[in-house]
Amino acid sequence: MNEHEPMASRWKKASPVLLAGGLATIGVLHFVAPKPFTRIVPRALPNPEALVAISGAAELACAALVAIPRTRRFGALASAALFVGVYPANVQMAVDASRTSNATYKAIAYGRLPMQFPLIAWALSVARPRE
Repeated sequence: MNEHEPMASRWKKASPVLLAGGLATIGVLHFVAPKPFTRIVPRALPNPEALVAISGAAELACAALVAIPRTRRFGALASAALFVGVYPANVQMAVDASRTSNATYKAIAYGRLPMQFPLIAWALSVARPRE
């Protein structure tokens, strides 16, 4: 990228790299610090520890797929599906937050709910063919 390139063009080039980096970071965190993720697995689902490991592995796989131009479209579509699939954990976090007086935790929990939609849109935009 050079300084004379339009900003929109720079974003299109940087966007897959940033998406892959974000997915990789969160994927690693699922294994390095799993407790926050385990706590928000919906209560109706079995074996939260295994589900956290599976979702972390899925995030790492999506990151790798998005990082490689040949598999980017598939990886970005898989990432969008993953963001949809983990949305119930954000709902669980918000439900749990409603039972606490910790305003910061509530703000984070409620803030995560609408933030999932831009992540889905971002992944879908990365999946679109580039001109």
